[in-house]
Amino acid sequence: MTDTTAVRVDDAPGSPADARLLAEAARAVDAPDLVLAVSRNGVRTVHTGGGAEPGPVGRERLVYELGSASKPYAGLLLARLVAQGRVRYADRAADLLAPGFPVHPAVRRITLRHLLTHTSGLPGLPADFYPQAVPRWSTDPYGGYPADRVVRAFLRARPRHRPGTRWHYSNFAVSVLGHTLAAATGTPWEVLLHQQVLAPLGLAATRVRPGPEGTEAVGHRRDGTPVPALDTGGFTAAGAVRATPLDLLTFLEAHVRAHVAARPGGADLRDPTLGAALAEVSRPLLRRGLRHAHTHTLTWFHHPSPYGPVLFHAGATLGQQAFLGFRPETGLAVAATATRRVHRADTFVATAYGLLTETP
Repeated sequence: MTDTTAVRVDDAPGSPADARLLAEAARAVDAPDLVLAVSRNGVRTVHTGGGAEPGPVGRERLVYELGSASKPYAGLLLARLVAQGRVRYADRAADLLAPGFPVHPAVRRITLRHLLTHTSGLPGLPADFYPQAVPRWSTDPYGGYPADRVVRAFLRARPRHRPGTRWHYSNFAVSVLGHTLAAATGTPWEVLLHQQVLAPLGLAATRVRPGPEGTEAVGHRRDGTPVPALDTGGFTAAGAVRATPLDLLTFLEAHVRAHVAARPGGADLRDPTLGAALAEVSRPLLRRGLRHAHTHTLTWFHHPSPYGPVLFHAGATLGQQAFLGFRPETGLAVAATATRRVHRADTFVATAYGLLTETP
């Protein structure tokens, strides 16, 4: 059961070619609810489908859990605070989070940039996270590990390597970044994100907590049984954002517009600090892996494609998946959501990535 909609933006018709492309791509993904959406220079085409009966709210207007695809929002928030002069990338997290508190020398060297770029030396999750999480791994692994515990785990940490020398993906580090920015600004993370990112970009259907009943997509296990809404506990900055696919396109389109504005003769964005932040998070920053083959920005994975560089991030929760990506040189943005837990043979990310990298 599917529905492909050519969405009108500024009175421009959606693309029939993209509608056919999305319908074909959707056949490769098995999920109760699926949304594949593209924007080409602001012209949007959205495909909805899935094995479940559609509800009263269109799938493209339901709010989906982003999981790790929340991290680009954390990155944009940090970049905007830096552009405003409120913090610096080189600021040491421990000094902002707990001034004067005795920490390991390596922890003292960890900066905001290290936390965001997965180069802090911290593990993926705190060591004492697992004993409380394993008994409820498939239902609520994060909810029993609150913010103060994340902060304490950071302050007593022993990094695995010197900050800035190796890349190791870390939900722990990005969560610490969120608590550090809240401490540095005296503003709760949720309020800070809304003030600095969500409201300025017009993301009215993006939030970090579940909304009213009937507005949220319901995640499912591999066998199709529903799972409860995700509680990220103290790991909010790393994975708590949830949004509609239409809001995801708006978020990505802002990055594309910032790239165009940065070109000679490009139009200025209304808010210079927001424009500077959008440009900053899109700039290649570091390389890793064998022969330094993998490139990253402050917050996006950065890959080559036949049609120019692509920037993307995927995420998964207990029963949902999300993919965000854009190709700044051609004005293409891709947002995808699905309500089935990821598994080894899953095709969701590969399908969304293919829409971003393999189509003109």
